[in-house]
Amino acid sequence: MFEITAKEGAARTGILHTAHGSFETPFFMPVATKGAVKHMSQELLEQSKTRVFISNALVLYFTNFDAVRAAGIHGFMNWKHGIFTDSGGFQILREGFLLSISEIGVRYRSPFDGSRMLLKPEQAIDIQNKLGADVIMALDDVPDYAKYGNDFEKVKLATERTYRWAERCKKAHRQKGQLLFGICQGGIFPELRKESAKAIAELGLDGVALGGLSIGESKETMHAMAQLSISRIPEDKPRYLMGLGSPEDMLEAIELGIDIFDSAFPTQNARHGTLFTSAGKVRIGKQQYKAQLVPLDAACSCFVCRNYTKAYLHHLFRSAEPLAKTLLSFHNIYFIQELLEQARIAIRQGKFSKFKSEFLRGYKAKEP
Repeated sequence: MFEITAKEGAARTGILHTAHGSFETPFFMPVATKGAVKHMSQELLEQSKTRVFISNALVLYFTNFDAVRAAGIHGFMNWKHGIFTDSGGFQILREGFLLSISEIGVRYRSPFDGSRMLLKPEQAIDIQNKLGADVIMALDDVPDYAKYGNDFEKVKLATERTYRWAERCKKAHRQKGQLLFGICQGGIFPELRKESAKAIAELGLDGVALGGLSIGESKETMHAMAQLSISRIPEDKPRYLMGLGSPEDMLEAIELGIDIFDSAFPTQNARHGTLFTSAGKVRIGKQQYKAQLVPLDAACSCFVCRNYTKAYLHHLFRSAEPLAKTLLSFHNIYFIQELLEQARIAIRQGKFSKFKSEFLRGYKAKEP
């Protein structure tokens, strides 16, 4: 299921074994909420070195559940590698979605037809069982940081409910060969974080995710809460920090012992013209790139950097050509996947700390 293959300090490499392949950790999952990563085909995803992505089970349930269920999520999307599905718990934070939360489940308004519905932990698992993803997530209660970040009692209630829902999810899970991860919460309260991570880990699920982070708190707080959570999770369990996708934050989290990441951050940045390079971020819409007939990143081997110049990418972006979003999204995803591949190599060689320092020195430099 999961095995650790190398360590350097707390940083580690491993292999997550699933029904659709074995995947080296640490790895990054692009977000395919509706069954597709924005502006990317499955063929391009594969070329970007992506081997696992995450989709939203609740969205697929609303949009085309019968077809996805009949074909299986892999057949429906024509993807032969790994797929995670999220239960829909994070949607609780979406404005206009949540109506109320109780011990029973989440009462919400459908974003598609406005109807009022109830999502119970058992239903969240049943939907994901029927979709057939390799890894599915327990339903959790995500406290809204903007509203309740400093409200200990509110966060404590959500954290305890998350545990009880995870128990119910475990009992409801019946799909053989499908891994189930629990999610720990706790907001920015150290004791709640430690208690939640320990309790979720003791349920004996296939992995533990850290939820409710990277949603408004400072980076220093996020790293501190992640470290506290990790301290209560057994080493033989894969650790998944949900919603994290910036290059520097992932390297910091890998150093703490995180194995899995997901985020729309790389593609969102690309759509707004911000690109990751080994020499720092490039905002390709700036006039300074209009006449730069050089690669976006000479150190990058992706097809965008091999075939197109900054001037051309600037032209596409400023002209609002649809191709721009595809090329820029591809580069950012490839850059992240290549970065994590190099991180895995560095850990195996016992050189991760040096690799991280050298990368951050270049990445944090002034915009080239």
